[in-house]
Amino acid sequence: MNYILLSGGSGKRLWPLSNEIRSKQFIKILKKDDGSYESMVERVYRQIKNIDDDSNITIATSESQVPTLKNQLGDSIDISIEPCRRDTFPAIVLACMYLKDVKNVDENETVVISPVDPYVEDDYFKTLKILDEKMKTSTNNIGLIGIKPTYPSEKYGYIVIRNDKQGCDGNQESTGKLCEPKSMIVDKFIEKPSESDAKKLIASGALWNGGVFCFKLKYIINKAHELIDFIDYNDLFYKYEKVLKISFDYAVVEKEKNIDVVCYNGEWKDIGTWNTLTEVMGEKSIGKVIFDEKSDNSNIINELDIPIIGMGLKNIVVAASHDGIFVSDKNESSYNKELVEKLDNRPMYEERAWGDFKILDIYSSMGYNISNNDALKSLVKHLYIKSGKSISYQKHKLRDETWTIIDGKGLFVFNDKKREVKAGDVINIKKGDRHALKAIEDLHFIEVQLGQELSEEDIERFEYNWEE
Repeated sequence: MNYILLSGGSGKRLWPLSNEIRSKQFIKILKKDDGSYESMVERVYRQIKNIDDDSNITIATSESQVPTLKNQLGDSIDISIEPCRRDTFPAIVLACMYLKDVKNVDENETVVISPVDPYVEDDYFKTLKILDEKMKTSTNNIGLIGIKPTYPSEKYGYIVIRNDKQGCDGNQESTGKLCEPKSMIVDKFIEKPSESDAKKLIASGALWNGGVFCFKLKYIINKAHELIDFIDYNDLFYKYEKVLKISFDYAVVEKEKNIDVVCYNGEWKDIGTWNTLTEVMGEKSIGKVIFDEKSDNSNIINELDIPIIGMGLKNIVVAASHDGIFVSDKNESSYNKELVEKLDNRPMYEERAWGDFKILDIYSSMGYNISNNDALKSLVKHLYIKSGKSISYQKHKLRDETWTIIDGKGLFVFNDKKREVKAGDVINIKKGDRHALKAIEDLHFIEVQLGQELSEEDIERFEYNWEE
């Protein structure tokens, strides 16, 4: 079974745990049975593999998310990289061409397109398999997943079923979650109705639109050639910036006369706000947190190494990370985007394929006014490299660095000379020095940068063979 998982997001709704690099699907906040935490993308990837271990999963995303995806899912995952953001239709077309031309998937095979971050039970992916099997023989070109609504939501789009008297309930199997797809055809779509209209829609058998599409690969490739002038995957990739921004719904779905629907009647949540995310946390707090007994319906998520105490909190969410601290009434927490957009701070935490880093401090000789270009600046990082991984062989033009190894062992390369390093070692790196570090075992070190311009862009990378 072929999956394309759409991974996007600007990282504003769940600030400060999310940022422009770390979107909501990468926050490790969902508790597993063993007590550890996983992200939304890790959970969805694991669930798909639990249902179909042989599934072919490709993630469509931007370049900025690739290091985090590899960090959480491994280096071997298939990724279709968007050169720039062009909305869902170009993203899906590019990923489909990746399947055809890079992965050599036959055009007659079906593919399921799904968001990367729904909060669902494993049975949801059994429903996706039903949809996939249906579309292999269906005379219609597109199939969707409809979610049986649990309340009259104003946040979701609705699928109105044609000539359907019983809706999802009339097509349920004995499990109560998987539904036979017979006679389920789309009549129309209604986007984000009022609560009163949503009640009427639900009473008539309408379903929430789960944002899932299924079709044969050749169908969408033919559609793409009608709207975009390109030859193959490589040609589309290099022309991508000039491709028209257009949604998949508008370009394709709304123009189809007959669309199949398979219903899912189980837990399904779009956890895109603090209010909805705290509903699935399974616990009141994460991190160093102490609540008093008077606090009620409140959650604190603390990624810092300092404690937070909550007293008498009612319906409050608190989130603390290196990017900032967020305190809000839960009912107001979904309206934070406008305030977060006023911030102009660089991300203070990033995941990379080799590990992660946290910025601990940024300072300049003019105080904390780091915008002064004439000031000498310093930046302090804590970096973690996974055992067996390495950072690239690189040099900088604008800054000096001092590394202090605080835990673990590694191999350090300095201007083509290699030596072993361990906890307590201090390394001085000047502008123009080539350097790299590989972890023999999990490695932690503190990096102090000094210079008049300190940015992630001040880097030139070189090839290096660690086996030589």
